[in-house]
Amino acid sequence: MKFIETRGNEAGFDKEVAFSYALLNPSASFGGLYVPKKVPHLDNDFIISNHDLSYKELAEKILKIFEIDIDDGVLKEALSLYDGFDNPSDTTPVVKIEEGLFVNELYHGPTRAFKDMALQPFGHILSDLARKGEKKYLILAATSGDTGPATLDTFANKENIQVVCLYPDGGTSDVQRLQMVTQEGKNLKVIGIHGNFDDAQSTLKSLLASSTFKAELQKNHISLSAANSVNFGRIILQIVYHIKSYFSLLNQGEIKEGEKIYITVPSGNFGNALGAYYAKKMGLPIEKILIASNANNVLTDLILKGKYDIRERELILTNSPAMDILKSSNVERVLFDKFGAERTRELMRNLNDKNHYELTKEEHGLLQEDFDAVYCDDAYGQKIIKKYADNGYVMDPHTATCFKADEKLKTKDLKNVICSTAEWTKFAPTMLNAINQDDKKYSDLEALESISKALNIEITPSVSGLFGKKVLHNKIVAKESIEAEILKFINS
Repeated sequence: MKFIETRGNEAGFDKEVAFSYALLNPSASFGGLYVPKKVPHLDNDFIISNHDLSYKELAEKILKIFEIDIDDGVLKEALSLYDGFDNPSDTTPVVKIEEGLFVNELYHGPTRAFKDMALQPFGHILSDLARKGEKKYLILAATSGDTGPATLDTFANKENIQVVCLYPDGGTSDVQRLQMVTQEGKNLKVIGIHGNFDDAQSTLKSLLASSTFKAELQKNHISLSAANSVNFGRIILQIVYHIKSYFSLLNQGEIKEGEKIYITVPSGNFGNALGAYYAKKMGLPIEKILIASNANNVLTDLILKGKYDIRERELILTNSPAMDILKSSNVERVLFDKFGAERTRELMRNLNDKNHYELTKEEHGLLQEDFDAVYCDDAYGQKIIKKYADNGYVMDPHTATCFKADEKLKTKDLKNVICSTAEWTKFAPTMLNAINQDDKKYSDLEALESISKALNIEITPSVSGLFGKKVLHNKIVAKESIEAEILKFINS
């Protein structure tokens, strides 16, 4: 299968590229992204014959349907990393918490967040490509809290790979920060920035497109790639767990073959939602994808009003920090799929230059065929956390936002699968505030121990062990200094 560009083609870029090329070189013409030239279709026979496959078996089958140019042996090795998750026989448990309402638990990997689902095999595949090509790569990652730990974990001590991870100082939970700044590996560099996630992501995108930065890297014979979901290598692996959730409902006897469901996604950068969109486009019986946002509700405005407008917006720091984002990278891929490259280029140019674009009435209607959206504040999320904790189910603040979508957006009596993107341990102070119904300032360790005792649940050992580890990365810089800091790391 070939991959094409969301903003059209310019001189110096091939019109079509292989998957391996897009994986290693995620920045396309005019600052755009790579997407599949054609999305494969899954017919009903596929569902009937494959619904009882294990997660890694299903992932292998779907990746082969995309005809990616990765050796079978390498692919099997990469997907075998799922065997290291909590329960290899049920990698992504789909838990029924109410009649018609299910939670797809995507956080049972090494860093306790859904990013492991893509980044564990992604890291192995990319590293193998670099080694076989006898090339060195710098992998950039910008994180609002979960991409960073998962990227650092998957690439630690890999041959031919160096990694720089950017995170907003004060914009992650303490556990997320500790997962990054205590990470060992001589090939890793973690940099805090004075700014927010959008600043980190904008810097990443500008560096990916910068000929002068790439020229500096080439002096050390280093090429540039990225681990964020601007890289389609991430997205293709995020399609799998949406399909698996449908199969889980079939196997539990909750739905019949062909029966439609809702999928609800807490979304900031839209990669998780995009995975569901591609699954729907491939033929999975999804009625609609419901987008749940926090107070940074730019996605809600786009889907409900057809307007992406951040001209007068200030980023709000919330209890669900992984969604504290104003510029959602993967919306671009949906725009391309709906409206084509020329219109996508126009819309993205308006967003980059004017912080605003507006869809036509017809375009807005096309977007709403697949998506609906709602947002909630922190108080609502805390109410949901307490309600379900009292009933024996513990969820993180991002998952809690999805209940507003379940309450407000379902127009048909269909099963709804909520994507739970992180384990509760990563946001313990917020969890304890919700459970105790107070606004006290708790340390992460204090909150973890209090919740563990009160609810009789275990603290994941990899999380509890963070507090005794040495901080190895303590650099915090202004965003203007990021490029120089990276080059200093490369040249050290």
